[in-house]
Amino acid sequence: MSKKLIAEFIGTFWLVLGGCGAAVLAAGVPDVGIGFLGVSLAFGLTVMTMAYAVGNISGGHFNPAVSFGLMVAGKFDGKDLLPYWAAQVAGAVTAGLVLWIIAHGQDGFSSAGNFALNGYGSASPGGYGFFSGLVTEIVMTAMFLVIILGATSKGVPVGFAPIAIGLGLTLIHLISIPVTNTSVNPARSTGVALFGGGKAILQLWLFWVAPLIGGAVGAVIWKMLEPEAYTAAEPPAVSDAPDA
Repeated sequence: MSKKLIAEFIGTFWLVLGGCGAAVLAAGVPDVGIGFLGVSLAFGLTVMTMAYAVGNISGGHFNPAVSFGLMVAGKFDGKDLLPYWAAQVAGAVTAGLVLWIIAHGQDGFSSAGNFALNGYGSASPGGYGFFSGLVTEIVMTAMFLVIILGATSKGVPVGFAPIAIGLGLTLIHLISIPVTNTSVNPARSTGVALFGGGKAILQLWLFWVAPLIGGAVGAVIWKMLEPEAYTAAEPPAVSDAPDA
């Protein structure tokens, strides 16, 4: 179990450092910044690379909403849920700290309200309100679970799941960055909110509740599409697990 938790820690650490790091350090550079497209790709690439690197160890969740959705789908043992969540949040917070240290090496940088934070209303990149943010996070997380469960299901060519999942997360970001700055991952939101402060802390509850609801909804949708009984003995790998 310890190896699985270490893998989840590392995977979530890389997701937050790579995705949020791209947003904080590279997105806004004048003339050569990577913009929304680059940030979207960064998040997708972090998941894809870590799924290949450690997915065979822990299942490659890197996201409390994914772990919860897989549990609802019957593909993850519920007794492991809280330890996975703890490892994921710890990895995200550690990445937030590393990013905070790096970013503050630039003269005049302030992480307050400027740290790849998730939010709605005045904290939304596009000024979208609470209901828009709620619907976006539920729907995007639900579709993410459908992609994960479909890409790791029986009959799908082995070894390609991380690519589909990574591209799926990229697409999710392309759609929803203007609305909430895209969470679909409570650990990701927590890891930067603790260092960005302000409204990100006050609104953090939404970026736990909505993705968890979305994860459960996605699992239910997939179970209707693929009603085969799943075993909960091992977490599904997003790489080559034969029963995923």
